[in-house]
Amino acid sequence: MKRLVISTGAGMSAESGISTFRDAGGLWEQYPVMQVASADGFRRDPALIHRFYNERRSQLVLAHPNDGHIGLVELEKHFTVNIITQNVDDLHERAGSTNVLHLHGELMKVRALDDETKIYSLSPDALDTSVDTTIEGHHVRPHIVFFQEAVPNIGPACDLVRQADIFVVIGTSLSVYPAAGLLGYVRPATEVYYIDPNPVSVPEWVNVIRAGASEGIKHLTRILLNDEEKA
Repeated sequence: MKRLVISTGAGMSAESGISTFRDAGGLWEQYPVMQVASADGFRRDPALIHRFYNERRSQLVLAHPNDGHIGLVELEKHFTVNIITQNVDDLHERAGSTNVLHLHGELMKVRALDDETKIYSLSPDALDTSVDTTIEGHHVRPHIVFFQEAVPNIGPACDLVRQADIFVVIGTSLSVYPAAGLLGYVRPATEVYYIDPNPVSVPEWVNVIRAGASEGIKHLTRILLNDEEKA
């Protein structure tokens, strides 16, 4: 089967009611981003960071995968699908996607402050953490890649894009690096699609689908399956 690699951003989860930083009424209007999503912010006020991500988890447990998430799962019947997501939610996994690489961490996990290789999934009935929380004797922090920190999974993400027969970008402004640079790793002659209701300017060889995630993925599926039938 052809390898379909999909890069998803905040627009992928918007239809599930997940607040974004950039949209009107989004999180940047409630909190200065560097206060709650940077390494410096965590050093200055770790208690605030814990409270902020506790709020995000409370929001996430009430959300459900949308038709777009489910549509990507359906594509696994026809393609080898790898998802690279900038999102820290677990909606791809809850929808049933089997190969998900998180670039910016995972909201439902924490990691040890003194050993970043020790990563713990939070129990559904104990999602709140604080500066005093310990797991296996380790104080923990959100398993989130803050601004000012390296993105450990960008290397594996670039490798996946290089292997793609079809590359799809969904719901992102293509402005947050290094994720925005993934487009530069596409091999020549690879089919490339960009799904977004308000797409930014992209090279002419990118096929733009001006739609939200759910409608855009339906449209993409029709295109891809029609191409498969012709092959």
